[in-house]
Amino acid sequence: MAKNSRAAAVRPVVDSSVRRAYFDCRYGQLHVHCALPAGGGFDEATTLICLPGSQASGRYFSALLPMLGRDRSVYAPDLPGGPGESDRPPLAATAAQIATALTDFLDAMRFRRIDVLAVEDASALAAALVSLRPQLIGKIVLAPPGEANRTLAASLGIPAMLMQLGSVGQPLSAEDARRALPELVANLSGV
Repeated sequence: MAKNSRAAAVRPVVDSSVRRAYFDCRYGQLHVHCALPAGGGFDEATTLICLPGSQASGRYFSALLPMLGRDRSVYAPDLPGGPGESDRPPLAATAAQIATALTDFLDAMRFRRIDVLAVEDASALAAALVSLRPQLIGKIVLAPPGEANRTLAASLGIPAMLMQLGSVGQPLSAEDARRALPELVANLSGV
């Protein structure tokens, strides 16, 4: 008599597609690049918010979003006052003011927990988010691993990892994204 056994279903690795959306914030509309898992987000890993440096938009992460979105929802906003399609604040905004505008988005989405990836000078923005919503932030990855980010990571009071992510000041290429992905996933998983 043959045993009735079912082979475990093997899910193929499928990159998610990237979409764009607008969300209300205190300065008008916040433009966000989004990658959602193919399964609709059920049983996914912690949501990831990717913060570009002040000289880049959420498009900086275009090569990385489809790969990271395989098992989690990933959002990369165009920061208010920076390049990109988000509405601008009436005056030049500080990191704390931009972080407050981002909390409008985070609150509207009703996230229970998020991880944050911040590149270059967006590290200050990540620190401001921690001070505004400490219960919401799980882990932070800061890139690049310079002395300022080492000091910031030590002061945050939550898991903060440092890593190199492409070339400083340059858009993230597909090759850089593929190379950085294993380390980034390991940092976010706590491995």
